[in-house]
Amino acid sequence: MQKALRVYLNDHLVGAAANVQLALRTAGSQRGTPLGRELDAIAAQISADYAALVEIMRSVGVTPRRTFAWLGRVGERLGRLKLNGRLVRGSELSTLVELEALRLGVLGKLQGWRSLSVVAERDPRLDRERLRALEAAAMRQAEVLTGMCVAAAVLLGPA
Repeated sequence: MQKALRVYLNDHLVGAAANVQLALRTAGSQRGTPLGRELDAIAAQISADYAALVEIMRSVGVTPRRTFAWLGRVGERLGRLKLNGRLVRGSELSTLVELEALRLGVLGKLQGWRSLSVVAERDPRLDRERLRALEAAAMRQAEVLTGMCVAAAVLLGPA
């Protein structure tokens, strides 16, 4: 089981690293806009959740693999190459797609916390209360991002 847990946690580390990079970049690109302040808060929360994942990994004797985190960051950068109808700069479509991707990352993290809560029933090294708190925070993040997605989608329609 330790090998499966090691693989599972390092796989989540890849996604978490990518979502941190996406959150920071999206927040930076939205500074000074109505979404900017909320995205700064979400980016800070996603970064803190990454740190929590690393701490949880260490608590169960799993070494976070730097190459996995690096792969997540590289994957996020490659994701920037998506088509948005413009060659050089972003568009309203870019904002919506990035917000949707952030939300998907948060939902993946949410499921990860839920799965670890199940493991915690049999593994005393995992703090069930902490996992519940992380789960609740991820649900709030997903709700906020849903609202942001709706706001960004409105901008796509006719003026």
